[in-house]
Amino acid sequence: MFQNRKLALVFGLLIVASLVLAACQPGTTTVVETVIVEGTPQVVEVQVTEETMMPDTLVICLGQEPDTLYPFFSMLASSQVWEAIWDGPIDNRSFGYQAVILEKLPSLADGDAVINAVTAAEGDTVADVDGNPVTLEAGVVYKPAGCQSADCAVTYDGGEVSVDQMVVTFTMVEGLAWNDGTPLTTSDSVYGFNLTADPDSTSSKYAVERTASYEPTDDRTIVWTGIPGFLDSTYFLNFFQPMPEHVWGQYTALELIEAEESSRLPLGWGAYQIDEWTAGESITMSKNPNYFRASEGLPYFENVVYRFVGENSNANVAAVLSGECDIADQTSHLDDQSELLLELQNAGQINATFVTGTVFEHADFGINPVTYDDGYSVAGGDRPAFFSDVRVRRAITMCMDRQAVVDTVMFGQSQVLDSYLPPQHPLFNPDVTAYPFDVEAGGALLDEVGWVMGDDGVRVASGVEGVPDGTRLSFNFWTTNATQRQQATQVMAESLAQCGVEANLEYWVSSEFFADGPEGPIFGRRFDLGQFAWLTGVEPPCNLWISDQIVGDSSLLAGDVPWFADAMSEAPSYDASAPAFPSGWGGANNPGYASPAFDAACKAALASLPGQASYDENHLLAQEIFAEDLPVAPLYLRLKLAATRPDMCGFVMDPTANSEMWNIEEFAYGTLCDG
Repeated sequence: MFQNRKLALVFGLLIVASLVLAACQPGTTTVVETVIVEGTPQVVEVQVTEETMMPDTLVICLGQEPDTLYPFFSMLASSQVWEAIWDGPIDNRSFGYQAVILEKLPSLADGDAVINAVTAAEGDTVADVDGNPVTLEAGVVYKPAGCQSADCAVTYDGGEVSVDQMVVTFTMVEGLAWNDGTPLTTSDSVYGFNLTADPDSTSSKYAVERTASYEPTDDRTIVWTGIPGFLDSTYFLNFFQPMPEHVWGQYTALELIEAEESSRLPLGWGAYQIDEWTAGESITMSKNPNYFRASEGLPYFENVVYRFVGENSNANVAAVLSGECDIADQTSHLDDQSELLLELQNAGQINATFVTGTVFEHADFGINPVTYDDGYSVAGGDRPAFFSDVRVRRAITMCMDRQAVVDTVMFGQSQVLDSYLPPQHPLFNPDVTAYPFDVEAGGALLDEVGWVMGDDGVRVASGVEGVPDGTRLSFNFWTTNATQRQQATQVMAESLAQCGVEANLEYWVSSEFFADGPEGPIFGRRFDLGQFAWLTGVEPPCNLWISDQIVGDSSLLAGDVPWFADAMSEAPSYDASAPAFPSGWGGANNPGYASPAFDAACKAALASLPGQASYDENHLLAQEIFAEDLPVAPLYLRLKLAATRPDMCGFVMDPTANSEMWNIEEFAYGTLCDG
């Protein structure tokens, strides 16, 4: 019997029906179910028919309605629908990539990706030492053939030179067709490339600008050639999504943004095709008769309905319980119902899927604030140098009870981090220094620096370098006003107090907290300790903390930092409060951290290709240096959360897959699961 008051609060007036679909006719089968009546579970008998047990429609409830289905706009709600109409073309799961409509991902080892030495001359487009496209002219620093690091780069002074060029061959699987029956060929991928390149398309031009040619050799084979000097660590992803030129070709790139055929009813090659989009209500789909995996008996359902139910988490949990929704997705914002969902799962009422994703929370130390006339910063101001000594950063990290946050705020479903990579990542360094919660050890480090315990329980400076004696160890701890962050920082502030550290909590509206520098607190480097989230993924994001990225260097532009720009384009899918690139000021390194050793390791890793020894070695080394220096305190992984009916099968949330619908063709429930 539940004793949880939250159940009564959520369902006090709700009588929840059977977990089977509501459209039962006079039954032939009796099913015993547990239902909740005014917060109390009761066992009842429910009559269901064979028709109920063999459903033909899957109902997926979204907390948000997509703004558009045009592929150059990124939104998680759109991604949920894209997975039904576009299968792939390449999936991203378990910190890796998988071919879907390609026979395989090309690789240097297999020979379908090669590096050739080619000749370049003045006036040619090449990649400079940083991988940016430039016109070759006197003074350009580039990597000659055989060179894969900045150490062997040279300066161009005229004539012909030899540089490396990547050539990658992609082969599509047989039998691909659009859902209208038109064959899908490499010409559709070329059309997708041309749309991506069009100035009127709202698309990243990073890959296009580094492409020398993208040409088919037949209907199934296409070859990507990079500009000379550009060695792409993710070369195997340079297959451009096919787009239906036979339908979209009547429109310009600008017109396609609003055209119904591209924004609301796009063709696809996936398991389902769109029948109707009723604004504010739903998108209905039916099985694609031309699906290339139909011979496998996929998909299982004849129809799929995406219902737009809003972000009321209580109502969305109830909708799954009542059978109105088979799935409530990430956009349903079930996070604040975690405790309830776990209780319901234990009772067999629901399946709650908690997955630690690719968003990690961290607390950034204001190591080197920007100098301001208002006296905020270290240099020339009255803000104490709290965090310039690495021992203080280590002590603060040990005094933040991150495990208590995981256990209470995250209900034990997440994990404390020791690096900017999760332990599941294949490049995670298990030997990095860890900082478990330890008041005694943290206090000893603070004593060593000269922060001694004061009479009121807050430490004061006594011989701390750069800090006047008597200064209290009291600083601002800022984050957004998101409920989960407020709960987490309150737990950590209480544990910091046990070490004699006073953390003054303040919660900001996201738009103000992430405002561009120089005015914004985080990206203006005007903070003491600030908590927010970054994305990680297959390639470790060490370049967020290289000295070239220190916030305040206005020479940096978003387009110069492709990993960061790409990551932030996805951020709203996970965190509506995630920062945009601080355009006009540039940079991502808001702590002001500078380490030549870290720079060297990170840049060497990023200049290497997967499979090369230097790629793994330097990514491991960069994490080791990071964990020693602690420019930020890694906190915990954010969760991706969805709920399904209890007999759902085939539903697998993955850490790196953007959408949990990545294998929607394999979703099933009830007797469908028997197959």
